[in-house]
Amino acid sequence: MTSKRMRLLCASLCLVASTLPAWAAGPQGKAQTPKKETRTTAGQQNLSSGEHLLLADRLEIKSRLSKEKKRREADLQAKKQQEDLEDPASEIYGESSWGSYVNPFAGMSVNIPDRQDIDLQEFVMPISTRQVTSNYGFRHSFGRMHYGVDLKLSTGDTVRAAFSGKVRIKSYEGRGYGNYVVIRHPNGLETVYGHMSRSIVREGTIVRAGDPVGLGGSTGRSTGPHLHFEARFMGIPIDPSDLFDFQAGVPRFDIFAFVKGAYRTPRSVAVANAVAKPKKSGEANEEQFKTHRIKRGDTLRSIASQYGVSVSKLCHTNGLSSRAKLSTGRTIRIPS
Repeated sequence: MTSKRMRLLCASLCLVASTLPAWAAGPQGKAQTPKKETRTTAGQQNLSSGEHLLLADRLEIKSRLSKEKKRREADLQAKKQQEDLEDPASEIYGESSWGSYVNPFAGMSVNIPDRQDIDLQEFVMPISTRQVTSNYGFRHSFGRMHYGVDLKLSTGDTVRAAFSGKVRIKSYEGRGYGNYVVIRHPNGLETVYGHMSRSIVREGTIVRAGDPVGLGGSTGRSTGPHLHFEARFMGIPIDPSDLFDFQAGVPRFDIFAFVKGAYRTPRSVAVANAVAKPKKSGEANEEQFKTHRIKRGDTLRSIASQYGVSVSKLCHTNGLSSRAKLSTGRTIRIPS
């Protein structure tokens, strides 16, 4: 090979080497294979980063959907509550029961449900004082039934709605209730507030539990300032002391079961007298029933021990099992 050809060959090799990528040249200009392991690790890091971003997006979307679901449920619940207040207990009373008498079915024949569960948990004391001055029952001195309880107050004291509902009657009865208000509630009850010095709501007004409805007084057939308070179901009076512990200011039960068989209804008139034996007029309210408001840490055994009764009797009185979980704030009845 001539020196001229040798120089051309060397020049060609140098030109090829200069065009190779950096990874292809070794420390002495030799071509090397790419480092696959390094490229694979970088790819895995990019993939892992993408997965984390995708997971974060999913969690954020899930959180937004959960919040939106809760908001819609709250809106639906508020809408239903408002509808219930606009037309309270319409599924029980029907459409033709918005009359001007305390008993909306007076002089009418009406089908009373065999059983109706009445939620009492919203109950608010109608007045701040908690003293019962006259109980539900037959009054021998007057020769007539007393269909409510009388609660002590002073003229001008605020009278409040026991439950949320709609005012059905605002009226005056000189030989009876005096200034009085009747409110129908979504739970099926109607409450009556009598002998007030004045009522401060209008018929058709929606009230919330605890809203003022009038001022205490002694109007109508009354011998002194007090609130005459009634609880009725479809016109049938129920002893309020069976529903509420006025001394404690709480309901006796979360849910009260109205049972038709416990009442006697005269022909063609929906007003009924309770078969349960009437309370003695001089008997203090706290002696009628004993109730206990469950506190944190209470157990059936500790409550039974506190009142000197057996656990089985306590359970039987309240329809509980011996393994029942007690809800803080709930009121249970103590057997005598």
